[in-house]
Amino acid sequence: MKILPNLLTHCLVALICLSFTACSSHNKKTTQLPPANEVALTDNQDEEISSAEPEETAAEELEALNAPGAWEYGIGQTYSLEKLGIDSNKYDFPIMVNKQVLYYLELFQGRQRNYFTQWLARSAMYRPHIEAELKKAGLPTDLVFLAMIESGYNPSAYSPAKACGLWQFIEGTGSRYGLRIDSWVDERRQPEKSTKAAVQYLSNLYSQFGDWYLAVAAYNAGEKKIDTALKRNNAKDFWEIAATEGIFMETKRYVPKLIAAIIIARNPEKYGFTDIAYKKPHEYETIAVPGGVSLEVVAATANTSTKELRALNNELRKGQVPPRSEYTLRIPVGTRELIAGNIDKLRPVTTTVYATHTVKKDETLDSICSLYNISKTTLLKANNLRSAQLPRGLRLQIPTTSTKYVVAKDRDRQAEDRLAKNNGKDKRQQQLVKYTLKSGETLASVAKQYRVSPQQVLRWNKLSQASKVKPGQQLALYTSMPVPSLAEKPEGKADTNKSDATLTAAATKIAVAKTPGSANKKPAVVPTLESTRKQSVAKATQQPASSQKASAQPTVVAQTAKNQPPTWYVVKNGDTLATIAKKFQASPQNIRTWNKLSSNALQTGDKLIVKKG
Repeated sequence: MKILPNLLTHCLVALICLSFTACSSHNKKTTQLPPANEVALTDNQDEEISSAEPEETAAEELEALNAPGAWEYGIGQTYSLEKLGIDSNKYDFPIMVNKQVLYYLELFQGRQRNYFTQWLARSAMYRPHIEAELKKAGLPTDLVFLAMIESGYNPSAYSPAKACGLWQFIEGTGSRYGLRIDSWVDERRQPEKSTKAAVQYLSNLYSQFGDWYLAVAAYNAGEKKIDTALKRNNAKDFWEIAATEGIFMETKRYVPKLIAAIIIARNPEKYGFTDIAYKKPHEYETIAVPGGVSLEVVAATANTSTKELRALNNELRKGQVPPRSEYTLRIPVGTRELIAGNIDKLRPVTTTVYATHTVKKDETLDSICSLYNISKTTLLKANNLRSAQLPRGLRLQIPTTSTKYVVAKDRDRQAEDRLAKNNGKDKRQQQLVKYTLKSGETLASVAKQYRVSPQQVLRWNKLSQASKVKPGQQLALYTSMPVPSLAEKPEGKADTNKSDATLTAAATKIAVAKTPGSANKKPAVVPTLESTRKQSVAKATQQPASSQKASAQPTVVAQTAKNQPPTWYVVKNGDTLATIAKKFQASPQNIRTWNKLSSNALQTGDKLIVKKG
């Protein structure tokens, strides 16, 4: 049944457009929104935002509702629900119809029909969860449609006052109700968490006012505004203060608009809304991923799309999860095992990127280095400068590192496996370590200490998430640790048998070492254990060796080092080809040749063949 337009003709007249300002529970300042593609409320280009559709026609609505006499309050101002064919027993929110409610019933079926159709279609994505939360809290389930008049069920909606999400929280109110809002995450855009916050807020408002019209008006205007209007006008209900100047026009329209939305949305076919293409709720499962990992990479591990991951994790303001700690990511149903199986293939790739800095008045080399947290030597070398004097206007190239995760190729992982099996070549041995987590330690810090990945530790201990590891818990780690030497033993605690064996092995190796061209010479005399100890003491006290045998040792060791065979080097975060070459007294070109590298780009965790110069 469609409400006939002639029922409104006595209360709607043409008016001159007027400017208005309004406050809300979030202290929103409401003005007509620009088109969605013109909304620019953040510097983050990755973030997807759009306008709050219900506010796009706000000026038109307020102009009509501000007609003379439109807000008169008194007996005879309401219409019979029975005559309008409305059964109030079908609603758990109080339903009544007056001139303002009638206006919105007509508006939604007329000029705003396309909007309302879109809102109904989207509503199916969120209504099951919202209604369940309202029911759990003992609130009217009809309040599910408050999200309709706030955002049109658009979790990415922003108002000009930066109110955000399904429930249009501003930052202050959202934070007050436990929503995380920072440069990485905005949980106002997360439907489940923002719904919990909205339900709690509505529950508190009803406890304060004891009336649902006043409670939802306070959701829009703020508790203090409604309380002040009631006291100043000695009023008891919403319609009394709506007939005064005690509240803004935006709040006056808020209650009748909600009532009209509830009436139609609970029985859309009756009001001509048929064949709605209702959207399905998102279905998902969750998995913990490393901090800083990009959605693009996670999508690659699961044969899904970045777009789908963004839709499931709408609270993320960038194309990656926050850094520094694991993040629980929502993923498509059926992809958890696939991602879990491939997550170990993720490798951080660190590349050097350059930012441009123009030297300003009074800036110095020290101040610029402090600003970008780099050394003076690095900055000077990057710009081929020999002087610390920086003229104003000079454009400097600032080297920084950029890290992102990529999926390691099979051959890279096979190389890692070969290296793990080849530990004997660099005097390492695979062993089981039982480590008890101390207070303040994390699984990630322990993994780094033992040169393994957090994912490996989780797998070895059959753990699903690093956050479940608590202080005092014992972890099993399989790692390659250096064979201890005498110098590594605490003073007075050395194990004599193990130390003797280590020294004897070292002495034997020195004895059989030969210099080039010495194939026909007799091997050097094997030093005794006692003489080896004396050499160590003599060196430590800077005293000359007491025998010719001892003095011969440095020559043999030096000769051995000169012909040291190639070894493996694991690329660390921040390493570049130049820094690694300098460490091993080699040239970057040599390292590229040894490893058949096509460029200078390195990936953290790569294994490189290196030789000391």
